[in-house]
Amino acid sequence: MREETEETSPQKRLLAAIGPEVKKIEEAMRCDLQVATSQADPLLVEILEYGIFNGGKRLRPLLAVLSARLCGLQGEKIYDLAIAFEYLHAATLFHDDVIDRGETRRGKPSVNKAFGEVAAILCGDFLHSRSMFLVGSRGGSASLEVFCRAANGMVDGEFLQLRNSRNHNLSEEDYFTVVKGKTALLLAATCEIGALAAGASLPQQQALSHYGLNLGIGFQIVDDLLDYLGDAKQTGKAIGNDFQEEKMTLPLIAALTSASPEDKKRLLFLLDNDEARQTGFSEACALIDKYNGFALSRNRAESLVADAVAGLAVFSEEAALPPAHTLRALAEYVLTRNK
Repeated sequence: MREETEETSPQKRLLAAIGPEVKKIEEAMRCDLQVATSQADPLLVEILEYGIFNGGKRLRPLLAVLSARLCGLQGEKIYDLAIAFEYLHAATLFHDDVIDRGETRRGKPSVNKAFGEVAAILCGDFLHSRSMFLVGSRGGSASLEVFCRAANGMVDGEFLQLRNSRNHNLSEEDYFTVVKGKTALLLAATCEIGALAAGASLPQQQALSHYGLNLGIGFQIVDDLLDYLGDAKQTGKAIGNDFQEEKMTLPLIAALTSASPEDKKRLLFLLDNDEARQTGFSEACALIDKYNGFALSRNRAESLVADAVAGLAVFSEEAALPPAHTLRALAEYVLTRNK
């Protein structure tokens, strides 16, 4: 049996398969922004180039394209709609880095670090506005309603996280409510709007929305794991940020739920004490691992992603088509990614 190499790994094969679509998405963004910023301040143009075309998986617009294709839509117009999701995602990243005082993004200085907080906020506002214009004009009122509902959910998720910022007894239920709002609702909306653009049936729209929602939750759980167990050179972000910022992510919540009173007290001390958070990250990792916080989180992500894929059974006749294959491969990628 031939040994699997990096070049033949599932991730590499997936990236090769979606490469042409990602290229079209990037071309559509460049064409659209050239029109949208033709009379804009040069600084806005510079920040957009720096912040948007600095890597990125283009997962959200890709999901919109694949969902539309799976439901039978052909042609190039879907790209003009799909890029709206990358714009909104980028806007939230610009704003999040201001809120969190993040200094790096994808291995480079964040937009707020490179250009200042005011410029980052204004650029995010521009992208949010442009995304709504594109969804409304390309997708119609039904798509705009779905899009705005997801955007409102993202804000609600941020408020819930803000309210619980120092709640070290956060429940799993509250954690998943935050994750749905901040991450998963947008992925669900991308899939649902892609289906809407194709004139899909209601069961097909619901199946793709369900796929996006569960994929998004699984994606965030893997993000939580990478913040503890990842490689900073691959993720482009410092490891341990969530712990330093006292964020109650699933591995930590799972460990606190199962820990002995003594170990729970120690973990809470490491979280509460500024100096201990700086020096005690390795100890915290060991305690989380002791109570299977990482393993339980991994199992939850795998279960959610499996459920996402199972929901695609409604597309029984289309199961052999390339878009279906790619959606299943993306689900696998979410679980195996290292950045």
